[in-house]
Amino acid sequence: MEQMPFTSVRIADLSGQEKPREKALALGIRSLSDAELVAIIFGGGLPGMSVVDMARQILADNDNRVDRLASMSMTEVMARYKGVGPAKAVSLAAAFELGRRNREQRAANEDPVIRSSDDVVNLMAPKLESIEWEEFWVLMLSRANRVTFSRCLSQGGTVATLVDVKLLVKRAIECLAESIILVHNHPSGNAMPSGPDDALTQKIKDAAALVDIKVLDHIIIARHRSYSYRDEGRL
Repeated sequence: MEQMPFTSVRIADLSGQEKPREKALALGIRSLSDAELVAIIFGGGLPGMSVVDMARQILADNDNRVDRLASMSMTEVMARYKGVGPAKAVSLAAAFELGRRNREQRAANEDPVIRSSDDVVNLMAPKLESIEWEEFWVLMLSRANRVTFSRCLSQGGTVATLVDVKLLVKRAIECLAESIILVHNHPSGNAMPSGPDDALTQKIKDAAALVDIKVLDHIIIARHRSYSYRDEGRL
């Protein structure tokens, strides 16, 4: 007897209670699990496997952490997971990018108040935690610790970036900053500062002090970690 070919189990093929689209319309998008959200993005699963089960397996492979899946490139997702072709990989990346832009634009539309290193990480992580090169930013703060300007001063390779200290201080003066916070990323995922990081921090602190501008903190953002010089008692 000729065997019937297996076909992909799509969302439309699921039973009523298993359909995440209907669940979202009935109960709201927040009622969906992470797997159900990924299933909606994918649309179809593998031969003999529902798209929801496929999404569950992919998330389980990432310890059920959406942030780990979000940090993967489209090429990596396609290579690692059977059934994820260009259409699914691009759709997934587009969803994560839309979320990132939403967070970034919400933060950009107001002057956030910095009360702790966590505030800086929440503000800057969407820009820095997933890129594969180093960027060095400076946040200009008012007397009330509001971020009035933020500037990317340099972009580098995967292990280092050069910073012009004179230009940094010039920008701070132009922005009438009362204080500044330094932020850069480590694409390696290791948030611990290097010897050059320590030397640069001290150099900027000394230069800014000449024009009565305080360096409140220097924060290093890695993929899922951060390091604050101030929290560690080093500023």
